[in-house]
Parts: sequence; C-alpha cells; structure tokens
Amino acid sequence: MTSPNELPAGIARHLTDTDIALLITDRNLNVVGDVIRCWRTVDCTLRHNEVGSGQFTAPGYPWIRSQVDAGNRVVVVRAGDIFMSGPIEGSQVEQSDDGENSGVGVLTVNFSDDLSRIADRLVYPDPTQTPEGQMVDAWTFTGVGEQVLRTLVDVNAGPNARTERRVPQLILANPNSPLVGSSVTVSSRLEPLAEVLRRVALSAGGLGFRTRQDPNQNKILFEVFQPRDLSGTVRFGFGLQNLRYLNVARQAPTASTVIVGGQGDGGDRMLTSRTNTSAESSWGRVETYVPRPGSDPVAELHEAADHALADGAETVRLQTSAWDTPDQRYPDHYRLGDRVSVQVGPAEEVSDLVRLVHLQAWDTAGELVSAMVGTQDASSDPAWLRQMRGIDRRLAYLERTAVPSTG
Repeated sequence: MTSPNELPAGIARHLTDTDIALLITDRNLNVVGDVIRCWRTVDCTLRHNEVGSGQFTAPGYPWIRSQVDAGNRVVVVRAGDIFMSGPIEGSQVEQSDDGENSGVGVLTVNFSDDLSRIADRLVYPDPTQTPEGQMVDAWTFTGVGEQVLRTLVDVNAGPNARTERRVPQLILANPNSPLVGSSVTVSSRLEPLAEVLRRVALSAGGLGFRTRQDPNQNKILFEVFQPRDLSGTVRFGFGLQNLRYLNVARQAPTASTVIVGGQGDGGDRMLTSRTNTSAESSWGRVETYVPRPGSDPVAELHEAADHALADGAETVRLQTSAWDTPDQRYPDHYRLGDRVSVQVGPAEEVSDLVRLVHLQAWDTAGELVSAMVGTQDASSDPAWLRQMRGIDRRLAYLERTAVPSTG
C-alpha cells in the first residue's frame, strides 16, 4: 500500500480531509464490536461488474483483533454512507521490538466486497438439486437481461437457492420498471456465476450489476442497472486538472468470421458461421474456429459465434486515471458504471464507463479518490485470462455429455 510520503509530486493538492469509520459485522450483518476509528490506512477499490477489494491497517489492539474472525465482514463508512462492505479474506499481525511495529504491532486486514460471495457460486444445471442429483445438461433461460441476471443470482445464491447455497442476508433489490436490457438466452453448466453474469450483462446491452448493503433493511441487495449517460456533464481532462494519465489505442480484430462446429464427426459434423461484415470490409478477413460438442441447437451455436466475434472484434481502447476535485467527485457527481467524457485532444472527446473507483486514506494525510475510465479490456482481463475463461467455457460444454453418477 502506498504511503503519503511515496506519492508523486502534485498529488498532495488532491488530498482532502477524511471521515472514515470501520465496522466489523458477522455474516448476518450484526456489528460485533466497537467502531474502529484508530485505523492507520484504508485502501478500497470498487470495480464495475467485478468483485471489489479492500485493505485496512490499524494498531494490533486486542479489542480490534478479537473482531477480525473467520466469516466476519468489514464495513467502510465514509461521510456517513457505506462506501464498501464485504467478507474478510485474511489478516496478519506484525510486531517487533522497535520501530513502527513495536508495542501492540500492526494489524492488516484484507477483504472483498459482497459480490465475492455471489462469485463463489457455480451455475448448477438444475439449481433445485444437489450436485449428486443433477440429471439435466445445462441451465437454460430466455428473458430480458435484467430478468436473467436476477434469476441467475436468485436460484444459485439468493432467497430461492438451496438452503446451503444461500448467501446470508442477500435479497434481490426492487426491479427496474420496466426491466432493463435486451432479450438474451443463456445456457450454462457449472461455470462460475460471476462469469455468466458478466456475459449476460454484455449481451443484454451493457448492463451493470452490483451488491449494496442497505442499513435500513439490514440486507445485502443485488441490483441490476442501466449505466447512466453523464458524458455531457462529467468530464475529465488535463486542461481540467483532473486527469493524470491517458492511453488511447486501436487494435485490429483477431476474428471477423467465426466457424462453429456442432454435433457429428468428420464430414458429418455440423458447421455454421457468422461474419462481422463491417470489420472485414475495413481490416480484411480473419477466420477462427470454435468447437461446440454435443447436440446444441443452431441458435446456441450462433450465440457462441457471436461471443467469439465480440471477443475478437476491433478495439478502440481507452484507459485513464483521473482525480476527484471539489466540483466533480464520487459519489456526488458520478458513480461506478456511469458513462462520462474524457478529453483526448484539443477539440476531441470520447466517452466510456467508469470501470474502477479507488479510495486511499491515511490517518495523518487525508484521503484521495481516483477513477479509471475505459473499455472493459482496459480495466482487467489480460489476454491470458480471457483465454483461460474461454477454456473454462469449452470444458463446461464437454462436461454436458457426462452421465451423472448414480452411485
């Protein structure tokens, strides 16, 4: 974790006074001890459609250490509102006979946001059955994007999941009226739930999803939202003195025509293809093959081709790092997932989503909030990770032909 003394020159002017308190709760959201106000550092990273992460350090007092137990959660309260909350992932205490770790030592606690508990689940082919009782190939559902996302969470981790799979205190927030997103069809078997949620959100028109602790209901809410377009009012740029890094890059497609192989062998194997005509007219033809073993209908083969085309499409990647300023700050003027504008030239602006919000706070220096705006590829997901996710999907398709155990 960066200390105030290690911050580059010029950052100090972005530091502001901080009002942060930490609460530790049990898994049912009950506070288990006194409020922690004697923390030394707090570092939280919120990510759009991804699990957030956090860390805090504090003196290793026994009354604090006794709260940091397996299954408990950290709640970061900033200016009276919950900035982030989620389960403790690990902790350590450092002590020495002199220096900054002397005396009671320094306690370091790592935690994630509550979306991690949803991400810990797999998509069961039949969510009503145990793993031993699975008798269907895959969980298949068609509906409006928000409906699909809510149902995925509800039956695999929410109130309508099997008892042993329910995330404590997790409920579905009130739906939007009308439901947001385009119609999608999803078919999944034992894939990580978070991966399927991201895939559906993208296919349904770029929806957002998140968890949020509601102190009034004492519940964790799963919400689906349509990102707000604030590109006309929220701007980042070097001339505005709220941008510290900018990278704009254009990359040719890695796939413009996708051939999908379905059921059958050799010359009898079913083949179908999809083409991105716009990409081919600009960049030329780039072919790739996607195997889909099993007896999937043609619509699902086309869906697999469309996902491969999306993964291999031309990219115009925007990556930025921006500061909060008194007249444009999180969460008063923008939130995670909002579409904002970035000045990339003297008379040129582009817009994209806020993919990441980073809060750093020091007990002696104040707090610093920064945001990253950019394409999905810019926020995370390096090439090797996307490749591994593709391998996971293909293995899931292969497993559909396996016969469930009857032993």
